Amino acid sequence: MKAFFCSFFTAFWCFFGLYAQQENSPLDRILSLQKEVYEHKNKANFEEALITLNKATQMAESTDQSELLVDLYNLYTQLHIEFNKLDKVNTYVATTKNALSFYEYPDGRKLEESFEARLMAENKQFSEAILKASKLTTGLSNNNKEISGMIAFNQANIYFLTKDYATAKGILQKMLPVENKFEKEYLTAQVLLLLSEINILQGFEEDAYLDATKALEIAAENDFPKVEFKANNILASISEKKKNFEDAYRFKVAAEKVYNHHFISNTANSNNETANSTEAAFLNRLVTQMGNQLEKTEKTVNISKLTSVLSSALLIIISLLTISLYRNNQIKFKTNDLLLKKNQELQAAKDEAEKAMQAKGQFLSTVSHELRTPLYAVTGLTHLLLEEDPKESQKDHLKSLKFSGEYLLNFINDILQINKIEANKLSLESFTFDLRKVFTDVATSLQQTAKENKNNIVLEISESIPQQLIGDPLKLTQILMNLVGNALKFTENGNVTMLAKPLNHSAANISIHFEIIDQGIGISKEMQETIFDSFSQGSVQINRKYGGTGLGLTIVKSLLSLFNSEIKVESELGKGSTFMFDIDFKVPEAYTADIPSKRLEIEDGFFEKLHLLVVEDNKINQVITQKMLAKKGMTCDIANDGYEAIEKARKNSYHAILMDIHMPGISGLTATKEIRKFNKNIPIIALTAISLDETKEDFFAAGCSDVITKPFKPELFYRKIGNNILRNINVGS
Repeated sequence: MKAFFCSFFTAFWCFFGLYAQQENSPLDRILSLQKEVYEHKNKANFEEALITLNKATQMAESTDQSELLVDLYNLYTQLHIEFNKLDKVNTYVATTKNALSFYEYPDGRKLEESFEARLMAENKQFSEAILKASKLTTGLSNNNKEISGMIAFNQANIYFLTKDYATAKGILQKMLPVENKFEKEYLTAQVLLLLSEINILQGFEEDAYLDATKALEIAAENDFPKVEFKANNILASISEKKKNFEDAYRFKVAAEKVYNHHFISNTANSNNETANSTEAAFLNRLVTQMGNQLEKTEKTVNISKLTSVLSSALLIIISLLTISLYRNNQIKFKTNDLLLKKNQELQAAKDEAEKAMQAKGQFLSTVSHELRTPLYAVTGLTHLLLEEDPKESQKDHLKSLKFSGEYLLNFINDILQINKIEANKLSLESFTFDLRKVFTDVATSLQQTAKENKNNIVLEISESIPQQLIGDPLKLTQILMNLVGNALKFTENGNVTMLAKPLNHSAANISIHFEIIDQGIGISKEMQETIFDSFSQGSVQINRKYGGTGLGLTIVKSLLSLFNSEIKVESELGKGSTFMFDIDFKVPEAYTADIPSKRLEIEDGFFEKLHLLVVEDNKINQVITQKMLAKKGMTCDIANDGYEAIEKARKNSYHAILMDIHMPGISGLTATKEIRKFNKNIPIIALTAISLDETKEDFFAAGCSDVITKPFKPELFYRKIGNNILRNINVGS
């Protein structure tokens, strides 16, 4: 039984010990050490405060408690300011700044700035200190009472040093009662002492006496030697002015007693190397170990000779280590300053880069809008001309014009999307398409370019490639247009071959190898390494002779990255070039006709007798939209601006509203919001010439039912109108 109880209690205490270890987490230990720092500081023990702070900081640096680490760095600064060691404050301010360049901690940054401003005032840089002090409360969260209180106290000291006693007094009075979990009583006493000094300077000696008395009571209860010493001196000075010499003598004796007991004996200790860095602690341990070794050796050798030898060696080692420590500290301080400067330079460079990116984005957005508006006229008129039975000799030209207009729109979109590709904000679309049609369309569109240099475009597509594939034909077209266009530009009296052949083929997937082969001027080995960089064309001479922006291959490389593919090139000067890449596609289960087209044929009769409101300020666009609606038997009213749109929508009945976004007066979004106040159900389809990726949610939030980007394909235009009207009819029924 005795053995059982022994085992039980052993297991119990092991479990309790394990539990206690879990409770005593690194964070709890750091916070406990931080509290000890304040206790040592407030009891005027600078050395113990700094040693404890070194331990806490060393532990914090091995954790992810970034805000706590900044608080500890700021505590170094506070400690040295309070003990009037101003020559070292800049070092700790720089250390804190360096840490804040890696961590986002606004309150910690404000506290660091308050110490920096206070140091300026201490060094009589009054104008700079006041300017910095006036901005300290801007952006401060005030959730951390310790930080906000210390910032206020630093501000009060700054205004006191600059002799703005009224402002300093106002700040101090607002601080009472002090809220601080680490040093509520100590900071209260410090506030009272500073108020007492200000009241003396302002001639309010009774108030000064009361404040100093309260501070002395707090100091006596909590053992705050610095406060006790200063309070006694202030009270002695006031008593002497009042000619109360007995009290003055009593306070002076008390102050002298505190000074002799706490400060004379500590003066030497505060200058000890152990209070300056953790490296000095290592030196003390080394001295202790050598002293112990000396005691052991004295028993077997001549004590006087050995003591002399070891003492000399010890002095040499101490001297060397001291010199090394001093040099290391100097290097460390210089390195910190250098890092701080470099961080500031990097931050400035980062800010400039972000401004440049914003300007670039704004420029591209503006260019996009300005190009889309005339493109709407080009593609719209081309579609209308094709619908009006053109001559056979004109059909090919109109088809090429239509394809080129649509390609130009895709080109504009892809230029804007390069940045999104690099930021991983763009994804591939998925459509069923015919690869042979893509090849044919590309070749047809570039026939005129081929004729200019007397070239032939040769298509080689393996018969084993399925008739239909699932993928993104628009981006594939963009890739092929760029590659074939480049090949035709640099080739004369030759062939440019577009080749596609399968690599791996299963029932559901196929990997296709593409090659664009030309018989042009070729590319040198050196140039092959840079041709995919933006605005690169090999040489100035090539650029002058052949023209172009040099963006084509950059776009190709960026777009292929979306397909998880890479572009490769094989070339020899004077013998042509071959660009190669592989893309994986899905294969449909069975061949089906284009579903949207079938739906449009079925719904053709549905459009007849529909009456719409077209809101558009551009006269050409009004005509095009009106004619496109008329092709399907629809009629429409025209509103030239948002105000007119609201009025017509209120007075008349429409099946749907086509709303332009950018108009004079009020925007299409504002007009939509107003219409929704009295008509919740009518389909409002936004027609916009801007990119939708970043603004689509704004359209729906304003009350739009759907969005169409101008210029648009007629099939999409009709399908969205029909679907939205049909959806509204079904909901209404």
